[in-house]
Amino acid sequence: MTSFVEAAIDVIKSLIDDEPKPPLHVGEVMTCWTYLTMLEEEKASVQIGLNTTTDNELLEALNASMELATAQANKLKEFMLQEGVPLPPVSEKKPVSEPGSVPLGVKLTDDEIANALSVKVVANYMMCATGAVESVRNDVGMMFAKFQADKLKFGAALKTLMRRRGWIKIPPYYVPNGLPKQ
Repeated sequence: MTSFVEAAIDVIKSLIDDEPKPPLHVGEVMTCWTYLTMLEEEKASVQIGLNTTTDNELLEALNASMELATAQANKLKEFMLQEGVPLPPVSEKKPVSEPGSVPLGVKLTDDEIANALSVKVVANYMMCATGAVESVRNDVGMMFAKFQADKLKFGAALKTLMRRRGWIKIPPYYVPNGLPKQ
């Protein structure tokens, strides 16, 4: 089912597709380049998590993250090459390994894997927001708005999993002096 945000993006996109497309400005190029780098690094981290965990729910979240990051990276690569923007160097793909063969001193816990993924999703979401608001070209802004909506949807599901499993890191509650106790 299509979300409201996706539907709104599609409508706006249809209205601006005929707009002239000047060359990308340096900010748009930098955001594309940086976001692609972030996606590729997310994929490398997810591969490490896939090689480390045996938790079925976490494996499902990692696979969903990999699928989303790969789809966004492919779309962004295609766009950048079409615009003549060189692609950033990226980490090599990690070989598949058996989680049981990873030494305990090296092996990440499920909590660490989930929180590392969560931090990457938040950073990606913020980069998408930056790309959407700083772009002059509407097609670039809409591409980043769509990426942001996809990351928001994934992040919400990840947060639910993390909260349910007790992995989410919550800062201390702020209770100002003089606040009536409830």
